[in-house]
Amino acid sequence: MANPIPNHSTVPPLLQVQELSKYFVLSVPWLSGIFGRQSPPILRAVDGVSFEIQRGQTFALVGESGCGKSTAARVIVGLYHPTTGKIFFQGKSLGDPSVKSSPESHTRMQMIFQDPYASLDPRWRVQDIIAEPIRAFHLAKNRTELRERVSELLLQVGLSPSDGEKYPHEFSGGQRQRISIARALSSHPDFLVCDEPTSALDVSVQAQILNLMKELQRRLGLTYLFISHNLAVVNHISDYVGVMYLGRLCEVAPKRILFNQPQHPYTRLLLDTIPDLSISGRRRQPVTGEVPNPIHPPSGCAFHPRCPSAYDRCRIEKPNPKFAKDNLVACHAVEEGLLQ
Repeated sequence: MANPIPNHSTVPPLLQVQELSKYFVLSVPWLSGIFGRQSPPILRAVDGVSFEIQRGQTFALVGESGCGKSTAARVIVGLYHPTTGKIFFQGKSLGDPSVKSSPESHTRMQMIFQDPYASLDPRWRVQDIIAEPIRAFHLAKNRTELRERVSELLLQVGLSPSDGEKYPHEFSGGQRQRISIARALSSHPDFLVCDEPTSALDVSVQAQILNLMKELQRRLGLTYLFISHNLAVVNHISDYVGVMYLGRLCEVAPKRILFNQPQHPYTRLLLDTIPDLSISGRRRQPVTGEVPNPIHPPSGCAFHPRCPSAYDRCRIEKPNPKFAKDNLVACHAVEEGLLQ
């Protein structure tokens, strides 16, 4: 899938993802494997995803749980090896076993995880947690410089240098996520992958963390890949949005256009889940049905069993992404002008 983000400069995007796929081979019961000669099932967690992110922008991947957005994020940062596809960061190929990645690629790309309670080692002091990447990549000349860098990072995320002496359990959830952000920033990255960084936090704390991330982006020139299922959060922080369903991108568009003029039926149904504070009386159609089994996805368009606009072609032929206005959409009904 191409990307609708206009690139008027000669500088390539910071991140390019081309036809990225990640398949997991699942185990079968031991007796079934011996007597039934059953082939192990394959889970297509990510299936041919393509997008790009310009420097200094935020690209959000949204969708229901199990759609593959977090798996895509983990492949991009190198926690999983891609099954197929290519990833280019700063013009250099990543994830290809035949291409040796440079240490600089690892320092320039970091990840903020979903659960601040699980992503911080409870046995380490905060100063050691934040200093770990600095030590690993030899970014400080001596202990004095290391301490100064840790204190600077704590202040940058709204904490005190004295907090470095404490352990993670002495902080609230929002403060722990600030520590996670400080650790991610310790290697001077250009690009942060944020895997639902606010979903485990209270709503009031979510706003504080999002505002902090936007301020850090403005001040440091950061680029974000933001993973979320919360459309209100995505609307607040993103510049461009990719909507995923069952491992594939069904729509990619600039945020303003996607929220005001969604094209894909799934995107429209997702947006109908956002509370209407204006009480406009507009008829809403919430998402119904269950997500299909990803091991045995439906034929044709994967969304057709739940789609109110599905017809015969949707059940047989997998849609290819095509432009509809400023949106890149994979939908037969949109392609044929059947939706208004």
